[in-house]
Amino acid sequence: ANPDAAVAAKICIVEAEHIVEVGELDPDEVHLPGVYVDYVIHASDNEKRIERLRESSSDEANGRTNGVVSGPRERIIRRAAQEFRDGMYVNLGIGMPTLASNYVPDGISIELQAENGLLGLGPYPNPSRGQKADADWINAGKETVTANPGASTFSSSESFGMIRGGHVDLTILGGLQCSSSGDLASFFVPGKLLKGMGGAMDLVSAPGTRVVVTMDHTAKDGSPKIMEKCSLPLTGRGVVDTIITDMGVFDCNKENDGGLTLVEIARGVTVDDVKAATACTFSVADPLPFMD
Repeated sequence: ANPDAAVAAKICIVEAEHIVEVGELDPDEVHLPGVYVDYVIHASDNEKRIERLRESSSDEANGRTNGVVSGPRERIIRRAAQEFRDGMYVNLGIGMPTLASNYVPDGISIELQAENGLLGLGPYPNPSRGQKADADWINAGKETVTANPGASTFSSSESFGMIRGGHVDLTILGGLQCSSSGDLASFFVPGKLLKGMGGAMDLVSAPGTRVVVTMDHTAKDGSPKIMEKCSLPLTGRGVVDTIITDMGVFDCNKENDGGLTLVEIARGVTVDDVKAATACTFSVADPLPFMD
């Protein structure tokens, strides 16, 4: 997205690894015409630092390993993976959503999209197979990944063009709070460091994109995270299609002012348990299957 930023800037300073004489660059190799450039400086330190090195030692065919997490959160992740449909283009958020890619059902093939500019995300690099970590190939959590055959890279501006154009079929992301009308708060807790919402606002508001939220049913202090109205700043209003927690699965009716329906329940959990941990009313599907 650097050329886009330069085009919009009043002053553009280019930090170049190599400065060459006029005419040495082929016109077809120029990404940013000189009319946008005000200053050029030589870049002396060009090391690309890896923020979160993740490598795989799995010998499975796809280089990934199941069992990366256990307990209630594994239940959430496994259930989230059931939202995948063959041929989908999918964006996975940080944390539990990213881990859902470890549980893609047999016979299902999906293309993972990262808003930083990679379509066709693969597993973590496996050094035993000669795969090296690359600082430019990362997922939403800034972890190193590989690229699958047929993958493509592009600017983040093009990536958001895909998202805003409705070309991403499914986005799965974490949440801090969800409301009964499908509102989502996912990026800001008052009093804590604000790192930004990333691409979440664009992803949840994209036309035709199904939005699935994965989160613990209650906060660490036991307070409900599903409520009548969110008390935290919103990522999107009326955008959530499905909520998956450790207690069950809710479908959200985004029409007619919303309304939640409990459509699946975790084994060992009763409807009364769910009601006690939820700060809004909801309907209950009949029959009510177990969440697997």
